Parts: sequence; C-alpha cells; structure tokens
Amino acid sequence: MTINKTDEQWREELSAEEFQVLRKAGTERPYTGEYVDTKTVGSYRCRACEAELFTSDTKFDSHCGWPSFYAPLAEDRVRYIHDRTLGMERVEVRCANCDSHLGHVFEGEGYGTPTDQRYCINSISLTLVPADDK
Repeated sequence: MTINKTDEQWREELSAEEFQVLRKAGTERPYTGEYVDTKTVGSYRCRACEAELFTSDTKFDSHCGWPSFYAPLAEDRVRYIHDRTLGMERVEVRCANCDSHLGHVFEGEGYGTPTDQRYCINSISLTLVPADDK
C-alpha cells in the first residue's frame, strides 16, 4: 500500500528538519545524526511511515558521516531515482511505501561488504526499533 499525503499533511506529522530531508530531499550534516555510530541490534524503519527498510545486520562503519548499510531489507522496500543535482551523478534511495527521501546508494567504493554497495542514509529519515523492543 502506497501512502499519498499532501505537503501540508506531512508538515503536520514531521518536524521541520524531518520534512526538509524526507519530503524535500535535503541532507543532514555529516556526523550529526543519531545513528551514525549506533551498534544496537534491530531494524531501521522509515521515520515518515514506519515501513521496515534496513536491519542492523547490514549496517557497517563506512566513516562517511552517515549511517551506512550494504543492502535494504528487501529490494521492494526502496526505490531508486537517478539524481543529477549538485553536478554529480548519483542514485537517490526513497522509501517505496511513502516516497520519502532516505539518502543515496554508491557502488564500487571498495568496502568489504557482500554487495560492494553503500546505502548512505540520513539518520533523520530512520527510526531504530531495537530487537528487544519487538
């Protein structure tokens, strides 16, 4: 089920910072997000709609300033958009359920992960649900 809401509805539900990142494709400053160095076991959900997107099993230390994952929970949980803003060629990652901006995915950077991908995701786009809270 895809969630469709107006900007007004999203503004009522999200903080100004959340709205800027999730709905306007903004980016939080590096090394400022709450999940950059988190090692807690659990699942990461979309902060806008609570869809489960990533797990701690795929989170790794990339030292890039944002939480990094080498794969989403399942490919149908995210969607990809070619992003040519800021003079760069990147692939934007969005929540497939509510179309909120999560971050970007990069390939071929040489990280020792099973997929050779780095999903560079804004902490403010996520909510961590610890495994012991499920």
